[in-house]
Amino acid sequence: MIASAPRPGKLSRGAGASAPGGRRSRARATIHALLENGTQLRAGLVLQRAIMALIVVSVLASVLETVPGLGRTWHVLFEAIEFASVFCFTTEYLLRLWSVVEDLPYRHLSPWRARLRWMASPGAIIDLAAVAPFYLNLLGLIDVRTLLALRILRFFKLTRYSPGARSLIDAIRSERAALLTCLMLIVTVALVSATLMHLLERDVQPDKFGTVPDALYWAMITLTTVGYGDAVPVTPVGKIVATISALAGIVMLALPIGILATSFAQVIQRREFVVTWGMVARVPLFDRLNASEILDIMQYLSSVSAEPGEVIVRKGDPATTMFFIASGRVAVELPGREVSLGEHQFFGESAMLKDGARSATVRAIQHTKLLVLDASDLRGLMERRPDIADSIAAVARERRDAAG
Repeated sequence: MIASAPRPGKLSRGAGASAPGGRRSRARATIHALLENGTQLRAGLVLQRAIMALIVVSVLASVLETVPGLGRTWHVLFEAIEFASVFCFTTEYLLRLWSVVEDLPYRHLSPWRARLRWMASPGAIIDLAAVAPFYLNLLGLIDVRTLLALRILRFFKLTRYSPGARSLIDAIRSERAALLTCLMLIVTVALVSATLMHLLERDVQPDKFGTVPDALYWAMITLTTVGYGDAVPVTPVGKIVATISALAGIVMLALPIGILATSFAQVIQRREFVVTWGMVARVPLFDRLNASEILDIMQYLSSVSAEPGEVIVRKGDPATTMFFIASGRVAVELPGREVSLGEHQFFGESAMLKDGARSATVRAIQHTKLLVLDASDLRGLMERRPDIADSIAAVARERRDAAG
């Protein structure tokens, strides 16, 4: 673990720290890694999946508890789920609060300032909202019906563990100015439609269009193309205004949807780019390349995943691709023995270089992420970079000698 710079007035986390303080710092860093970087650690991944399952179960229990028959029959089970959920979510919140000083954006702050700033973050507010209703009900500040309704807020905790949800939030944040402009445009069109309908229909239907706010309700329902039918124009000109408003609503709604879809696709593309770049840069074969050369290679690489036990290549199949192990482990099944390859190693190069068939079956031992390079692209890379060609050839010779 790389220690952060010591804060003023505090002992360093390095050798100068006391033994209890050092143990506490290591424990805090471990907790932070499990909670915030769970996908990079097996234990953290298990913990995150368990929390996600508990969120779903607790929300489902809250929904089913509102059904009278189920609520009476399974009252004890629902109560047990609630107590277990509150205990786990409260513990998670307190551990995040304690370990947040290890988070990079907060390391320059004193511990209490870091924790206060984290408590004001959207994620921390959602975490607090997941348990606050239980304690408010315990203090008699809210009733049971309100408690059941507020438990549904726990579902928002899933956004912390969902890359797709985080990507959507990033897309909304990056296009917030354009989305706000669309909202202002929709409100403007709604006000114009409501005002016109008020002028045209107020004498005929004073109960529905007697005021602009009454007509504004009709305008919003029409612009969103919902059309409940509880307020409809009866005058000829009013019907024309309603038709134009409905058509305008289709256009108004298409604008933010198009903006958001484009932004979401760009966010996903950027995330994939960063992940692929990181995987390429960690492969020793490419560690001598500069940024422009890595970018050039990334155009030819694709990433795939393999689950434990899954066959990646089978002996005798045509060799058309080479694989680089970004994370995980694979087993190469050779005659009489099995060879394990781990992170940053590669396989499949020998058969590609001589246009042959696969000489061995390769299976994934763990969840494995692979970078795939086609034969034609490999030959082009070796022509441009003779040092990479020499490295591949040397590894191929070592493996042939070991096999022989």
